[in-house]
Amino acid sequence: MSERSTVRPVTLARLVELTNVCESGANSTTAIESALEISHRRARETILEAVRIGLLSEQSATEDDPRYATTSKGASFLESIRNRNWTRVSDLLGQDSPHFEAFLHAVTAVEPADPEVVLQELQSQHEGSSLDFNQTSIDVLGDWGERLGAIQRNAFTGAYYRVEQDDSPAGFPDTLLSVFEELEQTAGMNLSQRYLSIPELREHTCERLRCSRDTFDENLLRLAGQNIGRVEMSGAPVDTEAKDSALGIKQVSLADEGELVSTDQSTERVMTGVEQYGKQYYYLAVHDEDLNFEPTIDP
Repeated sequence: MSERSTVRPVTLARLVELTNVCESGANSTTAIESALEISHRRARETILEAVRIGLLSEQSATEDDPRYATTSKGASFLESIRNRNWTRVSDLLGQDSPHFEAFLHAVTAVEPADPEVVLQELQSQHEGSSLDFNQTSIDVLGDWGERLGAIQRNAFTGAYYRVEQDDSPAGFPDTLLSVFEELEQTAGMNLSQRYLSIPELREHTCERLRCSRDTFDENLLRLAGQNIGRVEMSGAPVDTEAKDSALGIKQVSLADEGELVSTDQSTERVMTGVEQYGKQYYYLAVHDEDLNFEPTIDP
């Protein structure tokens, strides 16, 4: 098998499905095509990438018709998927895929940065090496990283950044207020108590703090609960512009019975607000910037 310098255009879901198909025993390319209902070319691309990163190994039945079986690394990969341990899945890919590891390092080096800047960093870091990167590489690796929560991408600017696992990021109220003021100025209206889009506040605050969107939501609800009268959240009509963004949010989740894993991407670019007691809030107003905030106390 000839080595390839760039990552193949293979989705995370396809890698999981392939590794799962070969878990119970070695399969031929033809059998894999049939099981996954994909073309021969797509099957070969996925197989070769899975072999390169150690999820599958080639079992020599005959030279013209090799079989492929899930390795011990592949089994760990599947176990982590089944346990919804996305951090572990990301770590495994980082260990076995030199392209994914390099991508995460590059994002860390230049964050926050758009894909073009990340690509330039990768090409600079690996000039003359056996690894090569292009725009397709960024699309593939970025997709893996976003779905596994290793990185996030600002849905309004497109900038990538690494996510730190911190339930209560330091300076949450101050950062939120700073973003609020900047967005208020960008809107061109100097009105006090202006209601701003929570999805847009979320994207920019998460980028500043390198926190997950779930962490932002939890801390915003806590802040609002501890500052009744100072901070106010509001709902919105169904067609509110607060739900719009430039990019979709990519996620990964276990599928229903019949498949091992499915991926869900907001192709309609619809953002969510924050939910409390079954109600969605899409707008935030700050009436008094002298806020109380105790991270360890729930509202």
